[in-house]
This record gives sequence, C-alpha cells and structure tokens, in this order.
Amino acid sequence: MTVECAVLRVSAGQATLIFNEQAGGSGVCQPADLLAAIEALGYTARHEPTANPEDLKRVLADAHGTVFVAGGDGTVRATAMELAGREGVILGLIPMGTANNIGRTLGVQGPPLDVLAGYAEADVRPFDLGRMTGPWGEDLFLEACGCGAFANVLAEYNPDDGKSPVRAVQALASTLGTFAPMDLALRVDDQPLPVQGLAVVEVMNTKATGPRLRLATHADATDGKLSLIRVNADDRDGALAYLSALARDDFETLPSVQADDVQRVQIPFIGQPFHVDGEVRTPEPGMAGTVTVEVWAGALRVLVPRGPERTVEAP
Repeated sequence: MTVECAVLRVSAGQATLIFNEQAGGSGVCQPADLLAAIEALGYTARHEPTANPEDLKRVLADAHGTVFVAGGDGTVRATAMELAGREGVILGLIPMGTANNIGRTLGVQGPPLDVLAGYAEADVRPFDLGRMTGPWGEDLFLEACGCGAFANVLAEYNPDDGKSPVRAVQALASTLGTFAPMDLALRVDDQPLPVQGLAVVEVMNTKATGPRLRLATHADATDGKLSLIRVNADDRDGALAYLSALARDDFETLPSVQADDVQRVQIPFIGQPFHVDGEVRTPEPGMAGTVTVEVWAGALRVLVPRGPERTVEAP
C-alpha cells in the first residue's frame, strides 16, 4: 500500500483549546496564556473546561479547524480518539506531561509558549493510528500495543498509581527477570512467522510508549506503517542490558531484538494480558482467539513546526 504523505501549509482559522489542569506543566501556563498565544498566531480561539470524558466529547463534537491539546499523552490520546478519521480537523500538540511520547515522536518539545510560537510557521502532516481487534472488541492506539514482558511491566507499574520513572524502572527490572516466554505463531502482512520463546511482542506507532520506554527509535507515525518489535527469550540479553539500551536509545540493536516495518500483525490470543497504550487488557485464562493489529494510515492530521525542506503548498 502506498501512502500519500503530502505536507500542506496551514493557515490560521478557528481553534479549540483542550487544557488538562492536572498535567505536569499546568502550573507554568494557564488557558488564558495559551489562548492569547494562539490568537497571536491569527486564530479565533475558544476554550471550555473539560473535566470528564463527557465534557470532552461535547466540546469536540462541533470542533473544526485546529484543536490544540495542552496536556500529556493521556489527554492527547483521549482527544485523538474523538477526532480520528474526521475531515477538516487538525491536531496541534502543546506537550505538558511527563513522558510526552507523541510530541517527541513529532519533534514538538519545549515550554508551552515556545511550542506555540513554533507553530507560526507550521505544516500539516498525516498521523497514523493503530487499530487492534481482539476477543474483547476493538481498540485504537496512538503509541503501541502488545503482549509479553512489557504488557506485564505496565500492569506491574499501574499508571493509575501516578507517573514515576523510578517505579517504571523497578517494574521493568522485576518483570524481565521472572517473565515466562511464549511460543506464538504470528502472521505478519499475511505471511506466517512462527516464533518460539518470545519475551516481547510490541507493535509500535511511535518511538516510545508508557513511561518513555523507547522501544522503536526508528518508528515514524506518518509513514503508513507500524514497527513490530520482538524480543527472543532464548537470546535474552538480561535486564541490565535492556535498561542500558533504553537509556542509550538503541534498544533495537540488541542481539535478542528484531524490528520490522509492517502494516498488519496477527497474534494468537491464549489468555495473556495485552496493553493498549497505557491501558492493560487483563488476562482471560482459557480464552483463545486472534488479536489483529493493523495500521490506520493518516487517521489524524497533525500540526508540525515547519522545517526548511517542507515546501508543499495547500490547494
């Protein structure tokens, strides 16, 4: 499948601000500060409080133009799920969380007002989502989904307890040391790929997932593909090697790790836990079936500060 990746220059218009008051950077900027900066770019902007999912759904129901999201990855994910596949809406990130995996994948980083200033010269790019179908139903993901050790790590880490890089490292070290490998007959782009002794099966859309676990440093969420990361338990490099590789951003270079660009993966379901972004689908002992993961190419359109090489004009 060939994916059109035309880059369009954006012009200001209507804008909606979604602001998470619980985000880590919310003490630095308040909605009034961000609205003023957005309007300085030429937008006509509005902000309504969104204290719960029902508020968010209501505010976004009639949103058009650009939706600026000030918050962490959870706020971005909740907004993206409402906007997926919608024509005429652009997503603009103002990263204010702890991990900011989505913003880092797009190269959108820095203090909130600096990020907004960077959008004075910006392009619109497609942003893929992942679609995951299992015995529990259908899920969409922004970052990653998978089973094995990292799903168990996220279950051990439990994001509902609050974000903590220290707890993340502790959960990673303890889980990798005790995890029992799986024999799974995968199908990748409709071709069989039986693998024995798998410790990790991750399907990545972004470079990192969870508490900034950079498992796919070459992932590109705008290319119409996903990154399949597999860790072979027979050649396990050890917990310390994994932790060091994550710190150096070269996890994919470990001998036990294989990385492939794919569009569709089918994973046997034998009751094991799966994660979908930061959420965990709990184990279902005795249940069997297939989990299908595929890319939804260009499901979103996102605002990206313009680089010198981006010159395509919007019609």
